[in-house]
Amino acid sequence: EFCILYLQKATLLSSSPFTDESSSSEESSSSGEEDGSVCSSHASSGSRKDSSPGSPRSLKRAVSMSSVTSESDYAIPPDAYCTDTECSEPEQNCPKPEPMEKSGYLLKMVKTWKKTWKRRWFVLKDGELLYYKSPSDVIKKPQGQIEVNATSNISRGEGKQILQIVTGKHVYFLKADSPNLLDEWLRVLQCVLRMKAASPLFTQPDIRPGMKGLLIKVKHGYSKRVWCALIGKTLYYFRSQEDKFPLGQIKLWEARVEEVDRSRDSEDLSVCGRSLQGAHFTISIQPQEQGPTYLLIESRHEKDAWLYHLSVAAGAMVGKVGTEFEQQVGKLFQLDDSQIWRHPTLCFSKEALTSPLTTLPSQALQTEAVKLFKTCQLFINVAIDAPAIDYHVSLAQSALQVCLTHPELQNELFCQLIKQTRRRQPQQPGPLQGWQFLALCVGLFLPQHPFLWLLQAHLQRHGDSRSEVGKYAIYCQRSMERTQQKGERQSRPSRMEILSILLRNPYHHSLPFSVPVHFLNNTYQVVSFDASTTVDEFQSRLNQDLGMRKTGLSGFSLYTDDPTGRELEHCLQGTIKICDIISKWEQASKEQNTGKSENTRTVRLTYKNRLYFSPQARGESDRERVLLTYQTNESIVAGHFPVNKELALEMAALLAQVEFGDFERPFSAPGSAHTKSTQTLKQVLERFYPKHYRRSLSEEQLRQLLQRLAARWASLRGRSSSECVRIYLTVARKWPFFGAKLFEAEQAGRVWLAVHEDGISVLEHNSMKPVVSHLYKNLLTFGGHKQDFMLVVSMNGTKDKPSEKQLFAMDASKVRSYFCISHLYVA
Repeated sequence: EFCILYLQKATLLSSSPFTDESSSSEESSSSGEEDGSVCSSHASSGSRKDSSPGSPRSLKRAVSMSSVTSESDYAIPPDAYCTDTECSEPEQNCPKPEPMEKSGYLLKMVKTWKKTWKRRWFVLKDGELLYYKSPSDVIKKPQGQIEVNATSNISRGEGKQILQIVTGKHVYFLKADSPNLLDEWLRVLQCVLRMKAASPLFTQPDIRPGMKGLLIKVKHGYSKRVWCALIGKTLYYFRSQEDKFPLGQIKLWEARVEEVDRSRDSEDLSVCGRSLQGAHFTISIQPQEQGPTYLLIESRHEKDAWLYHLSVAAGAMVGKVGTEFEQQVGKLFQLDDSQIWRHPTLCFSKEALTSPLTTLPSQALQTEAVKLFKTCQLFINVAIDAPAIDYHVSLAQSALQVCLTHPELQNELFCQLIKQTRRRQPQQPGPLQGWQFLALCVGLFLPQHPFLWLLQAHLQRHGDSRSEVGKYAIYCQRSMERTQQKGERQSRPSRMEILSILLRNPYHHSLPFSVPVHFLNNTYQVVSFDASTTVDEFQSRLNQDLGMRKTGLSGFSLYTDDPTGRELEHCLQGTIKICDIISKWEQASKEQNTGKSENTRTVRLTYKNRLYFSPQARGESDRERVLLTYQTNESIVAGHFPVNKELALEMAALLAQVEFGDFERPFSAPGSAHTKSTQTLKQVLERFYPKHYRRSLSEEQLRQLLQRLAARWASLRGRSSSECVRIYLTVARKWPFFGAKLFEAEQAGRVWLAVHEDGISVLEHNSMKPVVSHLYKNLLTFGGHKQDFMLVVSMNGTKDKPSEKQLFAMDASKVRSYFCISHLYVA
């Protein structure tokens, strides 16, 4: 609908003459748009003379004509983007802003059995280039998308009207109807590339804005309600909070930022529409050699916050804006004087705060900041001992959860802790428990400038390894560097993490936390990590300790058990931090056990093979082969691997030799030795022999089975573990679906769905013989909903032929696992 409105407007504009009154500027809005209005200043010349240079009234209306070409039937959107959007004299030779959106017909080269050109309707919007059959199809799903990112290359092709787009491994050729249209598309696409290459919103997608919110932006007499985000020294503005592609930006460094007196401009601003009447405060931003831009803000708290952060970004923060604490920090940043460090505002205080140390955008956050200080005081003042340890855990978790929920309070918390860990006399260190709280914080998130500089300076001044406070300061420095490298956390610290910081002297270790990782052969390995360690780093350290290859070569991945106690496992993504996983698991477990006795369960990490490819066998390490053997045994015991009774007994004997070594027969009369031998044989049957074969055995049959097992096991005397593992895997790999992931499903009866390296197969439930197999190249699509899973496959082996849908029913949790594993194998 948005694109159709623009097309309709373009048609109307192309058939009517232009005048200065009807031409639209960069910030004008299409008719009917609720959040934008045009300030058509028809005030008398006398009123203009009374306007002050720094007020919105003094701005003249910009004349920036939208370019409309009959060839492309396209009008440049009114919010077209340009890096130099601010013009000091808009009515005199104002440079036309480069557009960031465009639509129109292009010919796209399609490679079938020969190269052909197909006419498609292309739409470039929000940094995405989509194409459809016709303009009327824009409300439908696009036929395709060409990825335009900072690594793409866009240039002219061979020919006057050919456009070449190289992105990743794909090369696209597009042809315009005329050389002029080609120039337009080339100019717009290159502008998008420049924007994506320069904007931290694309180069650093996880970056956190210093301030954000919905404001009214006034420029050249035009107003528009936009979503603003202050990132570094640049103010970006968007159509809405959900958009990632900005309408424009304002460079703030060395810009003039000040509050504007609105009392003389009420009449002029009232002309701009009702959207401006609720805005009682105005901030003017005037970059060097450019005209001012005005931000209209409704509440005083929000105005104070924007004024402070914009001033800091502009480099004009020394004692002019912000709270007393912020002004002292600004002076300290400029001078770094020891006298300023001793200012009472920056040092420990026994009294509670009556107002926040930092500028916050709302009264609610100010109230929360005062509560936060009380929590810090309780944490620092209450002695840490056995009865109070859970109290400290609760205090730390509640305070840090508030800061994760409201990131605006993160600067405030750091300022409070810096204040409470400083004394006016340098030789008197601050409370140790304050430093421990600070150690928890730096592993989760970091403050923003200038408070990040304040934190660094604070840690450097106390980083003395001879005292315990100094050791914590050094630990905080290391942790802060890791957080800067790996990014901030998602969850509050777990009980394990807090106890490690409070009781276990974390400064003695570069990796202060540790957790056991379990393997399917009933062994485990303790692995150490820090607050910023990701799953990928954790697995790399584990592989190094075990002598295993990289995860991408071995196919092994890290799993957790389900916190609810169900028999589910969750594979961990490589970019998630281990501490976040433990914390989320702990929170979910507590929610599951609300009202019950204290839950003593802890997260269980397991390392096992997730994706198996036959080329992985080359270069396998001994530990990989052992773990793969025990994982195969789990499938055999559970009945997910086709073995007859004789083969099952042989493989059980091989694993018995691996696990226990040579079988020792009792040579004495029946007694304790005989009983011990029988118990060992029963243990082998329970762990290594299929359950469905043991289920209906009588006492006599069980005795005979134990005798046969003892004989098979004894025949392996002298065989080494590595040799038995090699024999075991050689036998197991003869099954064509070795390493496949099996899922039990219903399709006119019970079947197995096997996902393997070549495709997806349906197996009989009892015999496990293949019913039908589909190669991935014939798989058109697949997906799941609740307890249903559907495969859409080509009937004749080509994707342009008729297809067949196959529907299966399985447990909802298995549908999600099946969907994920299938995606990985297809990729």
